Amino acid sequence: MAKSIAGPEIERLIQLLAKLPGLGPRSARRAALHLVKRREQLLAPLTTAMAEALEKVTVCSACGNIDTHDPCTICTDTARDQATVIVVEDVSDLWALERAKALNAAYHVLGGVLSPLDGIGPDDLTIRQLVERVHRGGVKELVLAVNATVEGQTTAHYLMDQLEGLDVKVTRLAHGVPVGGELDYLDEGTLAAAMRSRAVL
Repeated sequence: MAKSIAGPEIERLIQLLAKLPGLGPRSARRAALHLVKRREQLLAPLTTAMAEALEKVTVCSACGNIDTHDPCTICTDTARDQATVIVVEDVSDLWALERAKALNAAYHVLGGVLSPLDGIGPDDLTIRQLVERVHRGGVKELVLAVNATVEGQTTAHYLMDQLEGLDVKVTRLAHGVPVGGELDYLDEGTLAAAMRSRAVL
């Protein structure tokens, strides 16, 4: 068993940082050391920002985005085309598409993909809310911007079945998105080109 080389407070900070995506134990130690060395410039403002985020950040009841108010900034943006809704797996995908400035539309975050092996079924996602949104009217096009994985494509096919008979055009991202790729890791140019080349299913 490894010996502790710092007090319990610093060790706890390292353990929590190591849980962040992209940070392993070594990177977490470096990050913790950097934060502790620069307490006034980094650690104190970060602590305040995290406390404010804990208190104010909420999930948008309309689309599933994360923001500090409900409905979110995107849903209340009157300059957006609310008749076009981009369906994404996760908030990180929404943010990736926004960085690409691919389409000035509304969004719907599913909260994941169908994965029977992981015990994730339709009731674990916001599929019912999406179908209800289309039923309410006003949505003319749904852009299925799910990842090009087996689970993503399974989810897209399930959505198509659920939307059958409804008066809405359903499109998907063009094949410019690589099979097995994830939206959050693609460059903005690829995302923008894929959005422009979307095709009717």
